[in-house]
Amino acid sequence: MIFLLIASYPDSLVKFRGPLIDALIQKGFQVHIAAPDIADNACLKDELKCKGIIVHDIPLHRTGINPVADAKTFFHLLKLIRKIKPDYVMGYTIKPVIYGSLAAWFGRVPNRFALITGLGYAFQEQDKASKRGFIRQFAQRLYTLALGTTHKVFFQNPDDQALFRQLNILKPFTPSFVVNGSGVNISEYEVVPLPEHVHFLLIARLLGDKGVREYAQAAKQIKINHPEVGFDLVGWIDENPDAIKQHELDTWVQEGTINYLGKLADVRPAISNCSVYVLPSYREGTPRTVLEAMAMGRPIITTDAPGCRETVIHEDNGYLIPIKSVDDLVTAMEHFINNPELTSRMSIRSRKIAEEKYDVNKVNAIMLREMGIT
Repeated sequence: MIFLLIASYPDSLVKFRGPLIDALIQKGFQVHIAAPDIADNACLKDELKCKGIIVHDIPLHRTGINPVADAKTFFHLLKLIRKIKPDYVMGYTIKPVIYGSLAAWFGRVPNRFALITGLGYAFQEQDKASKRGFIRQFAQRLYTLALGTTHKVFFQNPDDQALFRQLNILKPFTPSFVVNGSGVNISEYEVVPLPEHVHFLLIARLLGDKGVREYAQAAKQIKINHPEVGFDLVGWIDENPDAIKQHELDTWVQEGTINYLGKLADVRPAISNCSVYVLPSYREGTPRTVLEAMAMGRPIITTDAPGCRETVIHEDNGYLIPIKSVDDLVTAMEHFINNPELTSRMSIRSRKIAEEKYDVNKVNAIMLREMGIT
């Protein structure tokens, strides 16, 4: 039995899908992975090959609308599918879902699945007349066409599932199922002692929609009365149109507002050094960084937004705040600064919720069951 997994970002394969890939191999599958630029990443390619995984480089641009380039992606995937004849195909993120699902349908793959890990840049905009609104309308039409060819669609939060049903992107005849994100390996992300002083951390691609600007503004306000409080930022400037500008980041660092750690291959040391994890995102699938921080026993401040709200029980393992609200973010941060005992109590609850709800082995077992793989 052959399982083809289609991705748009090679670096996400081991971190986000590694345990699922391992579970498929344990079930006796020959796993193939198709992703752009995977041949250029020698370490990743070797790591996957050591597991017996067969990798395929595909022409795919993660962002932007280019009909010629996207048609090339589709036909390349269709040619690949006809060559390897997979029994199962699953794509995740927008272009692998759309063009992978359509290619799998044309290639008559008997088991076709899609994983919606988040709605991204286009779905933040409601104005149809704006550039982003146009992208959203275009994406909706492609999603509708592609998801109609799948046997089941997986979502990482109920809000995204409800929105797709409401907009009729997902037709009544297409089954769907909500899983608890990508899960987190509880054994790899162990609880570590809290630091002596209050220290906040945000890990994200440096996008406006991730709430990075709100984080920086809140840090600036907090430091007026609490200059000793630290604010770490981990991530990188993405090619996304919503990306933070380099001069903004440089200004935060030069002012002493933010301690920028860059892009880290292993985020565990950064989480170990923080007492509270912050993600003021406008919308997520289920934020993996939040799950990692919870597994390591860190309270969470995040937004009452799709994907984010599922990770926090308000005032139990953290605080839920409105999106784009710097004032509410500052208030939540001050709770931890002024009440140190909150951090210890909420850290215990975060770990417990991670164990009960987000253990990657539990999440993957449910996904395989829903795909009919036993």
